[in-house]
Amino acid sequence: MDVFDVIPPAGPAVPVVLSSPHSGVYFPPEVKEQIYPGFTEDPDDTDWYIDQLYDFAPELGVTMIIANMNRWVIDLNRDPDSQPLYSDGRIITGLVPSTTFNGHPLYDKVPDEAEINRRRELYYRPYHDRLEELLSEMADKFGQVLLFDAHSIRRLVPGIRKEPFPDLILGDADGASAGGQLIDIAARVLKTSSYEFSHNHPFKGGYITRHYGDPSRHRHALQLEMAKDNYMDDFEKKYHPERAGKMRESLKKLFVELINEIK
Repeated sequence: MDVFDVIPPAGPAVPVVLSSPHSGVYFPPEVKEQIYPGFTEDPDDTDWYIDQLYDFAPELGVTMIIANMNRWVIDLNRDPDSQPLYSDGRIITGLVPSTTFNGHPLYDKVPDEAEINRRRELYYRPYHDRLEELLSEMADKFGQVLLFDAHSIRRLVPGIRKEPFPDLILGDADGASAGGQLIDIAARVLKTSSYEFSHNHPFKGGYITRHYGDPSRHRHALQLEMAKDNYMDDFEKKYHPERAGKMRESLKKLFVELINEIK
C-alpha cells in the first residue's frame, strides 16, 4: 500500500493543494499486530470519507494529496517530535498516538522510540516531502500557493471538550498562516452558509497549517474542521449522500472564491 495518493487536476491547474492527512484507513500488518484487537476494524478517530467529500476539487483545477495510512499508524498533522499543539488541558495525541481522542489505550505495549522513528521515516517523511514538493512547484509556477487542509471530527469528543463542536471551524493559526484577504473570503463564505461557524476555536490549525503557512513567502494555509454528522449519518458511521451533497455545494462555493483570489 502506498503511503499516499496524489490526484492531479482534471483540467487547467490552479495554485491550490488540498491535503487530507487523516482519511486513510490502512494499517500495515506489523502495526496491526501491535494495536489492541478491534481498534483497527473501527478506527474511530479517522476523518471518514473526507477524500470522497472533496472529490469535486480536481475538476476545479485543485491538486489533492490523500493519506492511505490511518492516523493511529502515524499522525501526519502532528509535529515530527510530538511537540503539543495546544496547552489548554485537552487530550493531545502524539505523532504515534498511544490513545484515542477520549483517552482509551490503543496498545498493551506503547511503541518505543525506535518504532516511532521507523514509522516517521516510512510513513511521515514521504507524505511531507511530497507535500513540500507540490507546494514548491505551485509557488514557482504561479507565484503563490494555497494549501487547504481538510478534516472532520465527531460532533462530541469529551476528551477534547465537553460541548459539541460547531459545524465548521476555520483555522489559520490566529491569522498567521494565510494572507488576510484569503482568510476574510473563507470566513465570509462559511459564515453565510447555513452551517454554524467558528473561527480558530477550538481548533486553529494543526502542524500542517502552522508549518506550511507562510504568507511572507506567498505560501498560504487554511484548515477546515467539520463535525462528521454534516455529511455522515447520525451515528457518524456511514456516508450520507443527501447531507454530503448539501455540504459539497457549500465547499464548492468556498473553493471557487478562494481560487479566484489566489490564481
